[in-house]
Amino acid sequence: MIQKVNKNIDKTDANKAYINEIQDKIIDKQANTLFKDLKWIQLDNISSDKSDLFPIVLTGKGERILLIHGFDSCFLEYRRLTPFLKKNNKLIIPDLYGFGFCPRSSGNQYGFKYLMRHLNSVLDCFSKNQPLGVIGASMGGALALELARQNPKRINKLLLLSPAGLAGKNPKIPWPFNHLGAFFLSQPFVRRGLCRQAFADPTNSVGAAEEQIASIHLKVPGWQSSLADFAADGGVSDCGLPKPTQPLKIILGKYDRIIPKNEKEETNRNYNSSIEIASNSGHLPHLEEPKLVAEAWEKLEK
Repeated sequence: MIQKVNKNIDKTDANKAYINEIQDKIIDKQANTLFKDLKWIQLDNISSDKSDLFPIVLTGKGERILLIHGFDSCFLEYRRLTPFLKKNNKLIIPDLYGFGFCPRSSGNQYGFKYLMRHLNSVLDCFSKNQPLGVIGASMGGALALELARQNPKRINKLLLLSPAGLAGKNPKIPWPFNHLGAFFLSQPFVRRGLCRQAFADPTNSVGAAEEQIASIHLKVPGWQSSLADFAADGGVSDCGLPKPTQPLKIILGKYDRIIPKNEKEETNRNYNSSIEIASNSGHLPHLEEPKLVAEAWEKLEK
């Protein structure tokens, strides 16, 4: 039940090999396009294995936007929003540290501060002397807020999509329950149920392509162990305040069934004037109403 990680293989090479293996089996054409724009970037002081390279999609031309995906997801989460934004923007879409197709080398640790260290290293690579904007979805919204607070001069505006982790405090899940939870999350019926729960209209919106992408990263070496470590550290929570100084907008899905009621209420209290409701969305407005999200970004003043 507890996943064993082979310590004798290069994790970057293993993940590249896995992508090569699955790429021609991917149903969603927009996902295939994103894979073609995937680069492997060296980031300093992130992994215990200095040879590790980290997956980041780079596409489009224009002003730079960093897009941060949600919990137990990957860069493919932005497959439907990318075509709307890349016409006028340079998009930087990393897999979060310990998630997606990132290498999980022996000795690495996972949790909030390591996610932030990774995101700050991505900023070091791509912000240079030019500030960029940030879009964060679900847990990525909480991380976007913290990144903006830490980098007031390097981030010029924020768009949060059904942000999660803004209120409340997650417990630290001890061993072996952290591994049991990750194992449970890997089960096909659980993945299918969560995928359907995330969409406003699962009957018409969820098919084989959506279910495939929701689980596509589960066979990346070390997936279970990094997720278990993340749970043991307490995950991401209580990130809503203080408010960052940058211009900010929040889009909430009208039919979101993922974010707890008390967290929705606190987000509404703290950010009421900045909130827009996506009337045809659940927890994933960037997948369900990508044009609306793109238009909201373009209207958001720096």
